Amino acid sequence: MLEQILVLLPQVLFDGFILGFIYAMIALGYTMVYGVLELINFAHSEIFMIGAVAGVEVFRYLAPLIPNGYLLLLVAVVVGAAVAGLTAILVERMAYRPLRRRGTTNRLVPLVTAIGVSFFLQDLVRLIEGLWHNEFFLRMRTIPDLEGSFTLFGGAIFIQTKSVIVIVVSVLMLWGLTYLVNRTKLGMAIRAVAQDLTTASLMGINPDQIISRTFLIGGALGGVAGVLFALIYTTINPYVGFLPGIKAFTAAVLGGIGNIPGAMLGGLVLGQLENFFGTYLPILTAGNFGTEYKDVVAFLILIFILLFRPQGLLGQMVKEKV
Repeated sequence: MLEQILVLLPQVLFDGFILGFIYAMIALGYTMVYGVLELINFAHSEIFMIGAVAGVEVFRYLAPLIPNGYLLLLVAVVVGAAVAGLTAILVERMAYRPLRRRGTTNRLVPLVTAIGVSFFLQDLVRLIEGLWHNEFFLRMRTIPDLEGSFTLFGGAIFIQTKSVIVIVVSVLMLWGLTYLVNRTKLGMAIRAVAQDLTTASLMGINPDQIISRTFLIGGALGGVAGVLFALIYTTINPYVGFLPGIKAFTAAVLGGIGNIPGAMLGGLVLGQLENFFGTYLPILTAGNFGTEYKDVVAFLILIFILLFRPQGLLGQMVKEKV
């Protein structure tokens, strides 16, 4: 048993990193919105799903026209980010902004609204895909350029080209988002609105505009994650965002909700733990517990983090706004 564990360990660690980067990219969207509004946008999981669907459609219709797989993926990422970002703006304007303008102070109201929007987007995508293709289980088209692979350490680690793309894009997204928030005028305005919306408006900042841009950025990040998720896991449906969305929220809480590096760290830690348990639990229990129990790990982590360290691994406490 020990020998089997050690043989599988390098591949398990690498696959855990890939899964963790996927969760981290989705978690960045949760973190952006929560950092400004202290709102858990549970509809973000469906924004992620919409980005995935848009990416699959790009591959379906443009693959014959764009023979280069990397260029096709770039187009799919741009389209997925744009569609998901615009959807996020519409959600903010039609669902959350009216609540904010009415001065709603009960936090359950926007939470229930987010869940309602989530169900609406699921069924809307199901309706559109059903009318368009007479199916809503979509499969990503295989492109030879993106199906390459190689091994490291004498075959101990099998690496797909797609996995390398996920890592590179994730790191670029983290760097770009950190630069935007800390080094640009838009980032300064976002931080000002997050600190004190009323005072920011008195200083000439339009809070509604900044909040819309925050949703746009968060939604675009979710859309990119959706396209890469479809590239790795190949099969997409209108309900595919639920579990990754919940786990990405867990990753955001684990790293420190509202903390951008924390979202990335939480995603990587959660991905490693989930992949470790999913691989080794059947081995350690002689098959009594299967791989499907890996989903339980995410929820157990969420419970323990909320109980014992609600500020997350990086220790950032969110101050009460008065």
